[in-house]
Parts: sequence; C-alpha cells; structure tokens
Amino acid sequence: MIQWFLELHPVQQGLLATLFTYAITALGAGVVFFFKTMNQKALDLMMGFAAGVMIAASFWSLLAPAIELATLLGGHAWMTTALGFCLGGFFVMGSDLFLSRVEVVKQHGTALKRSILLTSAVTLHNIPEGLAIGVAFGSVAIGIEGATILGAVMLAVGIGIQNFPEGVCVAMPLRRDGMSRSKAFFIGQASGFVEPIAGVLGVIFAMTMRDALPLALSFSAGAMIAVVCSELIPESFRDNKTIATLGVLFGFATMMVLDVALG
Repeated sequence: MIQWFLELHPVQQGLLATLFTYAITALGAGVVFFFKTMNQKALDLMMGFAAGVMIAASFWSLLAPAIELATLLGGHAWMTTALGFCLGGFFVMGSDLFLSRVEVVKQHGTALKRSILLTSAVTLHNIPEGLAIGVAFGSVAIGIEGATILGAVMLAVGIGIQNFPEGVCVAMPLRRDGMSRSKAFFIGQASGFVEPIAGVLGVIFAMTMRDALPLALSFSAGAMIAVVCSELIPESFRDNKTIATLGVLFGFATMMVLDVALG
C-alpha cells in the first residue's frame, strides 16, 4: 500500500492526501446523524494534537525547505521567507475578519443566508490548508532538500485531524438551529471540498514555478501557524487547558520524531 502511494504521480499524491482531509471533514459533519453533542474533552485533545503536528510540520515540512531553497536560488533568503510567512498569516487573519462578519449575519439573516455565509467563511479558511499539502508534495517531487514524503503525509494527517472538529463545529450548530440532519451534514462536509482542488493546484504550482516555491512554502507555513493561533489553540484551551496542552506536546513530538528521525 505504501509502495503503491510512493509510485503515484505527485499530483495524484496531493489529490489523495487532500481527499483524505476532506473525508475527515465529512466524517466530523456526519456526527449529526448519531449525536446531539460531542465530548468536549475529546475534541480539545484532538485539536491540541493537530495544533502540535501543524506547528512542527510548518517548520520541518514548509519553512525549513523554503529557507534552504531560497538560499540556493540566491538573493536575500530571509526576506523571501519572512515575506511569504507574513502574507500567509495575513491571509488567515483576513479570513477571520470575514468570519466575524458572518457571525453578525448569523444572528440577523435568514437561515439559508446564514448557512451559505458560514460555509463560505470556513471554506475560505481551508484554501491555504489544501495549498500547503499540495506544495509539500510538489516540493518532494522536484527534490527540494529538507522536503520529505513523510513530512508531506504527516502535514496532511495533522490538517485532517483538525478538520474533524471543524466539521462538527459547522454541522452541529446548524442542527441545533432546527436544520435537518441531512442539510446540516451537507453544509458541514461542503466546507472541506475546496481542499482537494487547492491541493492539486499547490502541487502543480510547486512543480512548474520553482523560483516562486520559497514564497509559496513560507506562505503556507505562515497560514498554518495563523490557523493554529486563531482557531485551534483558543478553542481547545478554553475549557480543557491541561488536556489541550498534552495534545499539543504529543502532536509536536510525534511530528518531530517522524520527520527528523525517519525523514
């Protein structure tokens, strides 16, 4: 199975990896068919673990290869990576500002309008996640030093883990507001559908625009760190700080060991 995956074209690898993250989103949304609520401690542990994985992956799978490649290409490597990192963070911050407007609409708009805007806001957040996975697989394909297939896979795993509570958090409130289970599930899973599209585009970009790859890698790293800071850490630490902290430590250590010792 592993060998089969390794022999696939990088675009196919990126597509399968992001289809996995989309499937986890759908799995989270599917909780509405079985439960009215989810155990908050379990969700906080998962979000903490995902945060740790994504923090580690942001450096070893994205930022470190970006710095290495920018140095090889010449010029001011620190400037390119710092610019890309900040741009990625600003993109997520802009998404959060949009999401805050959606929260206002949720209180005053119609049910259909609230659903559409909520899905749009979460979908916007998923774009850099899909791009990050695609760029990671593309970097491996063109032989960027520091980029490993294991690192790319673990990045997809970390994003997939955090997509489960995301699917839950989109679908559950809609169900509580009186929407049918099937409609709540449809909207919840739809929020992750953009990731496979962004993943494929990320692979293609990485393989065809090598000179711009350091910027793309650092952009993805900045976006990942911003997602962790704006979503995963605040949400998971709000009610179960100790459990979430254990999740972050275990997630970071897991990614570090896998990427450094085995990568």
